Amino acid sequence: MVLASSAAKRLARLSQSEGHPVMLRVAVEGGGCSGFQYQLDLVQTAEADDLRVETDGQAALIDPVSVPFLKGSEIAWIDELAGAQFVIRNPNAATSCGCGVSFSI
Repeated sequence: MVLASSAAKRLARLSQSEGHPVMLRVAVEGGGCSGFQYQLDLVQTAEADDLRVETDGQAALIDPVSVPFLKGSEIAWIDELAGAQFVIRNPNAATSCGCGVSFSI
């Protein structure tokens, strides 16, 4: 797992606006139109068994169950005409839905 510098910069701005550090929790759950879906949340604390991925002092957290689904993935922040959001670039995903929130392996 890699936290891209674009995502780290966005997390730093979010932390500044919130007035305290925030981390991005990334999880994979069953469901969605393609079989699995990403769950993204901003949190202040990590769980004891989380995998912590850091770039430029910012962190993403992944629970142990989700790690195999996300191996080799990159978490990035995109800001395009269609919208701004965190995205997961997952080389394990065989297919994904149009919005990029769900995928299949």
